[in-house]
Amino acid sequence: MELFLSALGLAMIMEGLPYFIAPRHVKEFAKRLPEVSSGTVRSLGMAIVAAGLLVIYLARHFF
Repeated sequence: MELFLSALGLAMIMEGLPYFIAPRHVKEFAKRLPEVSSGTVRSLGMAIVAAGLLVIYLARHFF
C-alpha cells in the first residue's frame, strides 16, 4: 500500500506541475485541444502510458 500511495502522490505532483509552472500556456493549450482529432489525443495517451510502463519495468529490473 505504501508503494501505491507513493506512486499516486508522485503522479499527482507530475500532473500539477504544468499548472503551477506555466498556467498561461496550459490555458492556451486547453483552448486549442478541441482542434486536435480524437485519434491524435488517443495515440498520445497510449504513448504516454507505454512510456510509463517502460519506466516502471526498467526501475524494477535495474534499480
